[in-house]
Amino acid sequence: MSGSWPLVEREKEFGVIAAALRGETAGCGVVLTGDSGVGKTTLARHVTADLDSGVRWVAGTESARSIPLGVFAHLVGPATTSDPVTYLAAARESLLADGHVIIGVDDAHLLDELSATLLHQLAIDRAVHIVATVRSGESVPDAVTSLWKDNHLIRITLSPFSKPQSVDLIESVLGGQLEGLSADLMWDASGGNALFLRHLVEGAREAGTLRQVNGVWQLRGRTAITSELASLLESRVDQLDGPVLEVLKYLTLCEPLDIEVLGELVGDEAVEEAEIAGLVRIVRDGRTLNVRYNHPLFGEVIRRRLGIASSRRLRGRLVTALRSRTQDSPAQRIRLADLALESDVAVDRGLMAAAARDALMLANIPMGERFARAAVDEGGGLDAADLLARALMWQGQAAEADAVLAGFTPDLLDGPSLVRWGLQRIGNLFWALGESERADAVLEQVQGAVTDPDLELIVAGIASACALFENRLDEAIAVSDRVLTASAPLPWAVVWAVFGGSLSRALAGRGDEVAALAERAQVAAAITDGLLRFPTALGEILALTLTGCLDAAAEHAERYVKFSSAGQYLAWAMAGILISAVDLARGDLLSVSRRMEQTLATLDSDQVAASWNYPAHIYLVQAHAALGRPDAAADALTKARARYGRQVAVFGPMLEIAVSWQQASAGMVTAAVESAHGAAAAARSSGQFAVEAEALHTAARFGDGSVAGRLHELAGELDGPIVAAYARHARAVADHDADELDACAAEFEALGVRLSAADAAAAAGSVHDAAGVRSATVASAAVANRLAAECGGLRTPALVEAAQPLPLTSREREIATLVAAGLSNKEIARRLTVSVRTVEGHIYRACTKLDVTDRAEIAALLLKDG
Repeated sequence: MSGSWPLVEREKEFGVIAAALRGETAGCGVVLTGDSGVGKTTLARHVTADLDSGVRWVAGTESARSIPLGVFAHLVGPATTSDPVTYLAAARESLLADGHVIIGVDDAHLLDELSATLLHQLAIDRAVHIVATVRSGESVPDAVTSLWKDNHLIRITLSPFSKPQSVDLIESVLGGQLEGLSADLMWDASGGNALFLRHLVEGAREAGTLRQVNGVWQLRGRTAITSELASLLESRVDQLDGPVLEVLKYLTLCEPLDIEVLGELVGDEAVEEAEIAGLVRIVRDGRTLNVRYNHPLFGEVIRRRLGIASSRRLRGRLVTALRSRTQDSPAQRIRLADLALESDVAVDRGLMAAAARDALMLANIPMGERFARAAVDEGGGLDAADLLARALMWQGQAAEADAVLAGFTPDLLDGPSLVRWGLQRIGNLFWALGESERADAVLEQVQGAVTDPDLELIVAGIASACALFENRLDEAIAVSDRVLTASAPLPWAVVWAVFGGSLSRALAGRGDEVAALAERAQVAAAITDGLLRFPTALGEILALTLTGCLDAAAEHAERYVKFSSAGQYLAWAMAGILISAVDLARGDLLSVSRRMEQTLATLDSDQVAASWNYPAHIYLVQAHAALGRPDAAADALTKARARYGRQVAVFGPMLEIAVSWQQASAGMVTAAVESAHGAAAAARSSGQFAVEAEALHTAARFGDGSVAGRLHELAGELDGPIVAAYARHARAVADHDADELDACAAEFEALGVRLSAADAAAAAGSVHDAAGVRSATVASAAVANRLAAECGGLRTPALVEAAQPLPLTSREREIATLVAAGLSNKEIARRLTVSVRTVEGHIYRACTKLDVTDRAEIAALLLKDG
């Protein structure tokens, strides 16, 4: 085991223990209770290590329980009498010979009766201070129990670590971020138990299932445990009767398991014995009783003991038993296929194809690939190949997916098969490989060959989605409407049509129309593709955030974030984009930057130009920029630009807004305003009027009030309350109306848009300050600072200006900021596209106004005020 595991601070408990051992509280010490592995002994020894008094440690053990005063033998010497009273007196005198002392007792529940009595007498007399640990659920000697019942010792029950504590602990050991899904799985497996958590992390690293990608640690595959922990638990396994061990073996291969099935395999008595021994628990699922391990780590010990031959045999018996019962749910089919695939029974390609479809529907893509490969190997044809190609595409193996589909000749396929082949080929070429021209060619080929009206609607649906991503919003909406107004479109047609129609409407400012489409997509996605529902839902979420309905957006996003398997990592990452769309609108910047780094570590690949994850790049740029991290924002922006193309043209205006934010964070406010106007123009030309409003408001937040008129026009045309608030803010900026800016800040905060609220308050403070209204300046600044802190340390041009009320023009301030950042006059001129002489002139005037002599003093002044 690694020796690098730090102590997780329990400040409250530490303080109580230290005070008790110093004699600052009633009683003469503490007893720490809690489950095995929660850190009782570690905490006790950590506290006593900081004390000046001498500490004498003893530890109760099973072997010493039969020896009178066995745990104290090394402290008190050999017995000189067989009389317990005389021996106790001698032991007491020996312990107290050195004066004031602290006695530490680990596992006090294992003390022999005489040792417990000695400890109790010392506590009654207040002769020593005591710190003891007792494991919960164990039988404890009466003399030990009375220590806290009679108030001689303070009892502190240690709970397992909280999830944030557990994550902090793991990240401190690993030296990097832990992916959120991996954290959830480790938390569920360990229950916050420090010992289990440590062995889980070390075991996963040993097994290679815990790996680091782009600075983010990810758990892929089953949790694992170390050989050390396995050896600790195996002693209990060795004591089990054969039938009970059989119960555990079957559960290791198939958990949960119907109690009736398990009873048939091993006998009802064996199941009962396992439950009485606390090894398993019985849980109700509707009318069914299922058997589960009492703790998941115990199953890993059994798994390590199973050989391949015995595992195949047991799996075969499970398959035979389960096949005798109806297997009509996705979970049941997946379980049966998983068991059959590595058993001694013949592979059923129909079962494998059905299970692959189910796994993909449930967004467990690695499992779907596994079953689909088995179906292909058994001659499953196009149906199986389509499933395999889909699983490969989602996992970033787009070239292999294309090769699987290229093995079929479209001219030889019937209508349904051609559509199935065409949909997957188009999706893979367009969204995974980024080859939109080839995707268009396949789309035209399929459109020209399909004559069945129902199949035509499916093809039209994906055509709508392609038009959306190529930024042809009007076409996407028109084609989507044609599909969705048909009498009974098939589920695949609905999903693709909603994809194209909902995001197009959201970007166009027609967010109120999206809710009905989203409900249709929810139903259809449940029987099509489990991952497709996440990019499809982006329109649903943006329809709410772009109209200012953030509470509803958060509620809707929460529908997509429940995961329980490491195999669902792709869905978890895609759901993160939906959550971050809301968090960015709310101003939860630290959450956005952390989540998007994790999402991109999961989804992004140098080999794949995947379109699904493109918004994650944009959100990461904006979060870094708003937090005042220009270099990190620039790095994220470089990656976003490298992946931009026709297949993600719809995100072009959003990307330009992100460019504007990066420039502002780097101190180039003039360039940032120009980029915001460019983003607005691009959005307007393509019908993205909601995005145009966002771009114009970005310019207003950077001090440009000229956008007020156009924002006022948009407020009368677009859905939701947010654009009207943008227009009022821009007008207040243009009019230098501090009171109106304060009112805008309050309105933005009421809507939950804290970033804009902070900027409005900061701008109000600057205007109040220029007018010499001190009390109003302080009040506005207080609001701005509070909101900036709530956003994780927001740093925008408005906040910087409010924090540095210097007598400079906007251009002079911009150049002074770049000087403070260490840029030369030539570098500043290049960034701002002006001459070096112009820069020198502004620096000269800034020196005069600030009463300083040169660039160095300007930099020192700004850095001091910042």
